[in-house]
Amino acid sequence: MSMPIESATANSFPRTSKATRVKKKTYVFLFMGWVMLIAVGVTATMMYTEHLRQQISTDIAQQTQQQLQVVQQDYQKQVSELKDSVSTDMKTLQAKVDSLNELLAFTKDSANSKTDNSNQLYTQLADVKKKLDELTKNLDVLK
Repeated sequence: MSMPIESATANSFPRTSKATRVKKKTYVFLFMGWVMLIAVGVTATMMYTEHLRQQISTDIAQQTQQQLQVVQQDYQKQVSELKDSVSTDMKTLQAKVDSLNELLAFTKDSANSKTDNSNQLYTQLADVKKKLDELTKNLDVLK
């Protein structure tokens, strides 16, 4: 009976060395698997972050473009309102200048009753209209 115990102990050592080798290989494979999983996770995270960055960048560009269009439309509206206002003011000013010229011409005609000044009135009105046209042209150039 002593022999089977010895043979059993002699056989048990080789089995344990094979088992430790298999366990070591398993740990190496598990470690390599974890490293690969971590690498895949990091790569996927980087790709997703880049995708989000591009998407946010595109969204911001679209929003900026829309805001620029709104600002441009507002600017064009203000310019057109300003043009209309200047045009109306010029018409009002021209009407006032014409009435003032008529009043001045009438006063001058009334003050000098010895001569016929009706031609002078028309001449003065023509001069005022020429000057008003020149002012209008200068204002258009300034615009």
